[in-house]
Amino acid sequence: MPRIAGVSIPDNKRIAIAITYIYGVGNSLSKKILAETKIDPNKKAQDLTAEELNSLKEAIEKNNKIEGDLRRQVMVNIKRLKDIGTWRGARHTKKLPVRGQRTKTNTRTVRGNVRKTMGSGRKPAAAPT
Repeated sequence: MPRIAGVSIPDNKRIAIAITYIYGVGNSLSKKILAETKIDPNKKAQDLTAEELNSLKEAIEKNNKIEGDLRRQVMVNIKRLKDIGTWRGARHTKKLPVRGQRTKTNTRTVRGNVRKTMGSGRKPAAAPT
């Protein structure tokens, strides 16, 4: 398993898909990086040579903000929104949807599967008599 930027890349996947396991590298960025390093996107990760792997590491780490740096930047941005008291910052603080989604329904994943109405809870199993 090759390691790039502290992340183990899966061996049996195409390299175009495998490098998307790195936080901050998506589909379009992976295609751009592979075109820049002249590596075939259909090649499996286990079939990469050492020099291809090194050029891939260089291209990813040199030009892009990934993994820890990117996570830190996102956290700082959210903290800034909270500190200056914006609406988005308040929504982050309350762990509610930030980008204008409705909250009467469809926010169970954000709210932690809270069921607030009478009929929406699960009934206990009936006890046999």
